[in-house]
Amino acid sequence: MNEPGPDRFADVTGAVLLGGESSRMNQDKAHLDVGGVAAATRIARLLEGFCAEVLLVGGTPPSDAPGRVVTDPAGPLCALRGLSGALAAARTEKVLVLATDYLAVTPELLLGLLAFPEADAVVPRTERNRHPLCALYRRKPATVVAASALAAGTLALGSFVDSLKVNWLDGVHLSRLDPRGTALANVNTPDELTALREALTRPDERQA
Repeated sequence: MNEPGPDRFADVTGAVLLGGESSRMNQDKAHLDVGGVAAATRIARLLEGFCAEVLLVGGTPPSDAPGRVVTDPAGPLCALRGLSGALAAARTEKVLVLATDYLAVTPELLLGLLAFPEADAVVPRTERNRHPLCALYRRKPATVVAASALAAGTLALGSFVDSLKVNWLDGVHLSRLDPRGTALANVNTPDELTALREALTRPDERQA
């Protein structure tokens, strides 16, 4: 583990869920170029600034991504398996999980998750979606629920989250952390990647 510095949370592990090759993106999203840096490297460096340790879970991380490499546990190919592996490998009370789909995530959003009132999970929620792969978990209760769900073949992340006590980061609280509304953009296709890059280069009209 890193020595917790003044800006790090000693009780938080950051986990980058690398996943595998994306058929819709036509390449591994962990290695996508985002501002000259591989997506997984960018996310790992961001987590490294806040967390006592960073885990690189599943898949093949970029060579320059900081963190401890963790293989996915045995089981079906699904996001819950990667999340379960991150929870099992963590050495701290809390785990800040972030999938490489979230290419525009910001330090402000992550700090907001860390500062929000605690529960088994703190999960962002927009009007359209919940985001359990950009969320903060208490390791012990989340590990038990994830293991039970995998054993039962209940693989949907929605069911996993519904089995936990959750504080939802939404509404005005989320808007203050993400005024552009782009930090939770889930990028799955080349067109979505292009649209996100264009959105990030436009001035924020709400701050104009």
